[in-house]
Amino acid sequence: MSPVVFVHGIRVSATMWDPVLARLDRPATAVDLPGHGTRRGEPFSMDAATSAVADAIDALGGRALVAGLSLGGYVGIAAAERFPGRVAGLMAMGCTSRSTAMAGLYRSVASVAARHPVRADRLGSAALRRVLPGPPGAAMVAGGLSCEVMPQVVEAVTGHDQLAALAAYPGRVWLVNGARDPFRGGERDFLRACRDGRLILIPRRGHLGVMRDPGPLARLVGDLCDQVDRPARAVATPSPR
Repeated sequence: MSPVVFVHGIRVSATMWDPVLARLDRPATAVDLPGHGTRRGEPFSMDAATSAVADAIDALGGRALVAGLSLGGYVGIAAAERFPGRVAGLMAMGCTSRSTAMAGLYRSVASVAARHPVRADRLGSAALRRVLPGPPGAAMVAGGLSCEVMPQVVEAVTGHDQLAALAAYPGRVWLVNGARDPFRGGERDFLRACRDGRLILIPRRGHLGVMRDPGPLARLVGDLCDQVDRPARAVATPSPR
């Protein structure tokens, strides 16, 4: 039974995955990336982030499926490239954009947030709770927000070639997007780059909306893990329930 390492999004922490972890029937953990959660104040780089993922995989036995949302998806792609023998499969959610316009917007927002981190953290926490009411939103902010690290994160992500990374990774990749996610614009390019890739769209969900229903998301992760555990012959890709 393949374990799972979950990787969080920008400025939040591992706690965002608590509702999913509580519903998953296999060994799993969520990692704090440098500069986030329990590692707030540490500098962020893609090498340091992927090393954190590798350390979490090693703690679970040395091989695991990696699942990440947004920043976590980009880090997962980089980890699969750097540590292909440890990443049994990759579930990359909400991270199929290479738009220079989107990157420029994020760079501007990150710069403002880093200059006013206390206010940005407060506004960000309120916004996350509005987008994800109830336990999912509470989990998003439970580990605190780290808006001061955002410029480092944006530069690390934009400086990494995700398509080359996917082309180098020999394992299975599931690209999972909310149908209404503005970050899905390059999904077909990402899919073509994969050696063994599938695209799964979750209806009526936006960028963070995939976290709204932790039960179905946990079942989807479990289904993908089951595929990793089976022999390499063709299997059907599940649809979210």
